[in-house]
Amino acid sequence: MGSLFRSETMCLAQLFLQSGTAYECLSALGEKGLVQFRDLNQNVSSFQRKFVGEVKRCEELERILAYLVQEINRADIPLPEGETSPPAPPLKQVIEMQEQLQKLEAELREVTKNKERLRKNLLELTEYTHVLRVTKAFVRRDAQFEPTYEEFPPLENDSLLDYSCMQRLGAKLGFVSGLVNQGKAEAFGRTLWRACKGHSIVTHAELEGPLEDPETGEVIKWYVFLISFWGEQIGHKVKKICDCYHCHVYPYPSNAEERREIQEGLNTRIQDLYTRESGAAIPSFMNTIPTKETPPTLIRTNKFTEGFQNIVDAYGVGSYREVNPALFTIITFPFLFAVMFGDLGHGFVMFLFALLLVLNEDHPRLSQSQEIMRMFFNGRYILLLMGLFSVYTGLIYNDCFSKSVNLFGSGWNVSAMYSSSHSPAEQRKMMLWNDSVIRHSRVLQLDPSVPGVFRGPYPFGIDPIWNLATNRLTFLNSFKMKMSVILGIIHMTFGVILGIFNHLHFRKKFNIYLVSIPELLFMLCIFGYLIFMIVYKWLVYSAETSRVAPSILIEFINMFLFPASDTGGLYPGQEHIQRLLLVITALSVPVLFLGKPLFLLWLHHGRSCFGVSRSGYTLVRKDSEEEVSLLGSQDIEEGNNQMEDGCREVTCEEFNFGEVLMTQVIHSIEYCLGCISNTASYLRLWALSLAHAQLSDVLWAMLMRVGLRVDTTYGVLLLLPVIALFAVLTIFILLIMEGLSAFLHAIRLHWVEFQNKFYVGAGTKFVPFSLRLLSSKFSDDMA
Repeated sequence: MGSLFRSETMCLAQLFLQSGTAYECLSALGEKGLVQFRDLNQNVSSFQRKFVGEVKRCEELERILAYLVQEINRADIPLPEGETSPPAPPLKQVIEMQEQLQKLEAELREVTKNKERLRKNLLELTEYTHVLRVTKAFVRRDAQFEPTYEEFPPLENDSLLDYSCMQRLGAKLGFVSGLVNQGKAEAFGRTLWRACKGHSIVTHAELEGPLEDPETGEVIKWYVFLISFWGEQIGHKVKKICDCYHCHVYPYPSNAEERREIQEGLNTRIQDLYTRESGAAIPSFMNTIPTKETPPTLIRTNKFTEGFQNIVDAYGVGSYREVNPALFTIITFPFLFAVMFGDLGHGFVMFLFALLLVLNEDHPRLSQSQEIMRMFFNGRYILLLMGLFSVYTGLIYNDCFSKSVNLFGSGWNVSAMYSSSHSPAEQRKMMLWNDSVIRHSRVLQLDPSVPGVFRGPYPFGIDPIWNLATNRLTFLNSFKMKMSVILGIIHMTFGVILGIFNHLHFRKKFNIYLVSIPELLFMLCIFGYLIFMIVYKWLVYSAETSRVAPSILIEFINMFLFPASDTGGLYPGQEHIQRLLLVITALSVPVLFLGKPLFLLWLHHGRSCFGVSRSGYTLVRKDSEEEVSLLGSQDIEEGNNQMEDGCREVTCEEFNFGEVLMTQVIHSIEYCLGCISNTASYLRLWALSLAHAQLSDVLWAMLMRVGLRVDTTYGVLLLLPVIALFAVLTIFILLIMEGLSAFLHAIRLHWVEFQNKFYVGAGTKFVPFSLRLLSSKFSDDMA
């Protein structure tokens, strides 16, 4: 996950290739997919380049392959499923492949034209096959072959007989060595004994492991044999028997010196096969080139993180080596979506749909389906987490198709409100219920201050009794509005903190003290204090003291108005703490406006030439005055107080203080005003959650409630179409339309409110030369 947090390190390299090895080297680079090439001849037309002939040949091969694939699909011949990306063929085989494909194309076109004639021939051949099967009058002959082999050293160190002794006896001794299949070894030995009448000696030994047959490619067990024979006539018989049993025969050396020379020669030739595979004896080499250009951005992803990275890249490709928001978007994006889409039933349906796509992700029809379905398939893991988080928030809201689920029993007791369960003294102090109140009151109110009415909070989520309350909307509005403000401030504060990691990585520590810390103080002293008041009121005030609890909105407004009259407040000493927070906020604003420009101006007057010697890339842009002044500050931060003579290849650009000041002022105004507007923007979490719940409630009331209240005589017949209509409207309105709305609002909260605190997104995406990408493009064209 480290690469997902920050983009990969890049370097600019210069690659020198020999003309004979260029094809093999580029093929290897294409298999890796880690190199992006730059076109240094952009003004040269494609038809004027040296490789135009090769390009035309590849286009011709692609056309022929497209035609062959089309004919294969038309004939309903199954193709291998999944992605297949074979290695690039050697250059010598490309022309042969072109000739073979052209021949196949011509034959296939001829076959297509004579389809009827071939069908007639097929019937004749089928009849002829049945005739042969019935008569069983056929002879099967194995084709003999005479392969040529290289010299192979024998396995035995000593010969079976003394060669000099046999010469004295006047006999002509010969040897045959080779390999025989394990299953044919016994029959091979018996045949030699019978044919040679004992004038040959056979020794054999089994190899430890199986070997691949050079002719068939099959991996089988082999026996190594050595045959010694007397006489030229017997030698012809031995060789014929070896051919009949398809033995692999190799020359047998006559002495140890010859055996050693053959083995050394074989080892040398094997080694040459590995070191001169491309056909050139001169190796290629590469040089790393220092540059000031900003390199492209490479973020490694997999099938799970790719969808979230696409959401971030749609806003803008990250700058080189800056913090990547996609790592945190994996959690925050589906969670903020679920806050707006919180429903147990709807979230579970979305989760099941996404889970079905994930379990069948290897099916080729899903990846090659229509555009809308392909969009769902590409975002299947996003939908999976969105549905899972929606189930969680649905449990928190206790909302399932607009109805509450009573899992643990309500914490409110209705019977405790009756007057008969309390003493006369308690009846006079409290507004309790009796028979008259129940008969004449349209609305009954539970009083949590009455003993026994409120027995404690619901264990998980909202108490199901609120689904029956008339003031349910008022209660949920207050709860969800405060929750949205808390989540939004935490989300934005986290974005400011991520900016500190960027400053540390790019060695801009002054930005931490002059930008990040003032931004955090401005955010926390105002809106962080608002969160404190919300949580403090939740913890301190209970049901008994809720009537005297002050309004947080009024207290927050009075914080800036300095009222003369005492409002009581939330806690003792509140006025002094609020004034201290306002003083810190007021002091952070001028630091945020003027701190960074004045610091860069001080660096400019303290230096005559600003340069920095870095290893690798130097992230300097000509339109950035900050980078120009920062060049000199690098020596201060790294402890180097002496400038190098001549400033080595660094151009001293004029420092424009006005431009730097204007840029910082605009950024500061945007941040200070954005803290207010962005905090209000997070109220969309409350608004869309309310809208989703109300739409779900309306759909239930208009369909399901009507269908369930129909007379029992016709209710069963009417309930089935009502349920079907309810399911269709739920899918299209609540799942698709409301889901798309919450999805777009979640994207906006990440792009505008969260990412603008630390994410620049001004980079260029790394586009490697990859053969796998070329094959996928070819598959898309075929589809």
